[in-house]
Amino acid sequence: MQIIDTHTHLYSSQFNEDRDAVVQRAIEVGVSHFVIPAIDSTYTQKMLDLEANYPENIFLMMGLHPTYVKENVAEELAIVKEWIDKRKFAAIGEIGIDLYWDKTFLKEQQHAFRTQIQWAKERKMPINIHCREAFDEVFEILEEQKGPDLFGIFHCFTGDLAQAKKAISYNMKLGIGGVVTFKNGKIDKFLNEIPLSEIVLETDAPYLAPTPYRGKRNESSYLTNVIDKLVDIYGISEKEIARITTENAKKVFAIE
Repeated sequence: MQIIDTHTHLYSSQFNEDRDAVVQRAIEVGVSHFVIPAIDSTYTQKMLDLEANYPENIFLMMGLHPTYVKENVAEELAIVKEWIDKRKFAAIGEIGIDLYWDKTFLKEQQHAFRTQIQWAKERKMPINIHCREAFDEVFEILEEQKGPDLFGIFHCFTGDLAQAKKAISYNMKLGIGGVVTFKNGKIDKFLNEIPLSEIVLETDAPYLAPTPYRGKRNESSYLTNVIDKLVDIYGISEKEIARITTENAKKVFAIE
């Protein structure tokens, strides 16, 4: 069984004491690839170190995370542009809009999101979308940018059925992780109406650990708990869940 974790912050300081063991536990249950989202330029070296340590398993994204969009947005975007011009990345992400923590920089977030989408389209790269309390704002920009050259993943999808269908209409796969196992997660109530061809697996580790680990540090090996929940929802085997979602992820990220 091969599994791809399409979104894990493996460079997080929460893994500093046992990162090798965390990676090994994941590999032992079938996780072959770890796709690593960017946050801002202060994390770039940690990401490059990860890639150097696990060259067969780590695939890096590059981008500016919306909650890190501040007064220096132009400077940070210039650094993103410099990196995507000089080497290959799996995607541009995570990018998007987040109005949960702070609405101060909404205009700057919209500018950063739009700009990075345009760079992805120019390079035929996927995007990885972060959206928190901002579905309308994210969809507004996706509607403006839509086309065959726009595609990617709607990371940590937590919307309703109509929003799920809308996201898919923009060539986005839905990133499904620990939230699907939560009693109040809601997405488990309608996910069986979404074809498995539109879903990829993710952890967002160290955040959003699935039941029974909720509230603890998340890690990629816990994707087996997410798969178990999807077995209940879709009524097919764990091997089939893993096969389909892995194929989906490989297509998005152009992983051989």
